[in-house]
Amino acid sequence: MHKLDRYDLKILRILSEDGRITKSALAEAINLSVTPTWERVRKLEAAGLIKGYRAQIDWAALFRSQQVLVEITLARHTAQDMRRFEQRTSEAPEVGFCYATGGGVDYIAMIRARDVDHYQRFIDQLLLEDLGIERYFTYIVTKTIKADTSGAPAELDD
Repeated sequence: MHKLDRYDLKILRILSEDGRITKSALAEAINLSVTPTWERVRKLEAAGLIKGYRAQIDWAALFRSQQVLVEITLARHTAQDMRRFEQRTSEAPEVGFCYATGGGVDYIAMIRARDVDHYQRFIDQLLLEDLGIERYFTYIVTKTIKADTSGAPAELDD
């Protein structure tokens, strides 16, 4: 991939906010014609910088659910133990996100459950599967203040 210039960075910022923007509207927004703009988008996709386009669904509006944040520490930190835990959590539909972290805990995850009982049954199942979880701390989400997943960094602002 070539070095990103201001046009590429504008494309990434705009697409992170509106993945459904038309080719012509995107070209106008970055002040280029349609063909070179679309060629840039294709190069950004081919380079893996654009991983996909998706809709943001308000699942809470459709289904009653409880979000739970969990700090997880593993008993051992071998590559095999971490890989086993990460594989299991990446496959679990209940896991909205799971981040490996430095500092006091190994992972922070967000679990979507029907209710607290469903969450506890999920955690109990993970413990029964002997994934090496030494301890976990549960935090019930009581209110969402901000949940912006577009992820465009401040550096891309004009």
